[in-house]
Amino acid sequence: MASTLPFRRVAVIGTGLIGGSFALALRKQFPEISAVGYNRGARAERARELGAVNEATADIAAAVHGADLVYIALPIGASIEALGAIAEAVEPRALVTDACSTKAAIARAAAEHFRFGARFLGGHPMAGKENSSIENAEAGLFRDAPYALIATENDADARVRNFAEIVRAIGAQPVWCDAETHDWAVGIVSHLPQLLAVALAGVVQDETDETGLPLLLSGQGLQDMLRLAGSPYTVWRDILLTNKDNVSRALDRLAQAVDHLRTRLASKELEQEFRAANELYQELKKLRQQPSQTENR
Repeated sequence: MASTLPFRRVAVIGTGLIGGSFALALRKQFPEISAVGYNRGARAERARELGAVNEATADIAAAVHGADLVYIALPIGASIEALGAIAEAVEPRALVTDACSTKAAIARAAAEHFRFGARFLGGHPMAGKENSSIENAEAGLFRDAPYALIATENDADARVRNFAEIVRAIGAQPVWCDAETHDWAVGIVSHLPQLLAVALAGVVQDETDETGLPLLLSGQGLQDMLRLAGSPYTVWRDILLTNKDNVSRALDRLAQAVDHLRTRLASKELEQEFRAANELYQELKKLRQQPSQTENR
């Protein structure tokens, strides 16, 4: 359990999987923290019933009032829309951070609202599940996961340093970068794999005939490849719309790689490509096994 209390009252704006998991992790490490959850309908109250937050409200100004940490865990479009109301109600001493999957769009919007007083810090935990409801939230969701922070590691603002300590306390690993670099990177390692899974699912579905073949002959490998295909479009719509240039470039690079493989199918010259892929896979395994090494990369 952490010994210091960097923030005393936290407003979680959006009590789904990410917001709920952050609140659960935070309250586990810092039991003295008071957490209030905001959401429409009964979702905030459900988060309170599950122990993620102490209080629940459907009024965003009431949620933010008195908080020294505001954690925005809404979809990108809704997060940007909420910035104005948050900026009007937030304490000047507070830190406002988000968990959106792209950073450039919300960073531009936040710059218009948080010029003085409260500090905005873009963030993105690289964690999630297929189902995004509060029912699937868990305190360990961020453990060993990279957590992008849109700032520099030597940022002089104590609020930023305190939040970085919270990230470490809940088991995640801070990765410091600017918003544009973040969006380029996740376009390759997150958004491209999602679209690849969607495309692969489409090919398999189109090729499957009335006998059930070839799907009936699929093994665990296909299921592993298609895990991301279980993510709903509602989760990905704003992500793709706010990172379309980077995603388009990533798709171009993938198309080039596929064409490169096609030209070598009959030449028995694919060993180098397989070797390179094997090496990258082993490197990725090492990164996940030694998460502390991802910091500052």
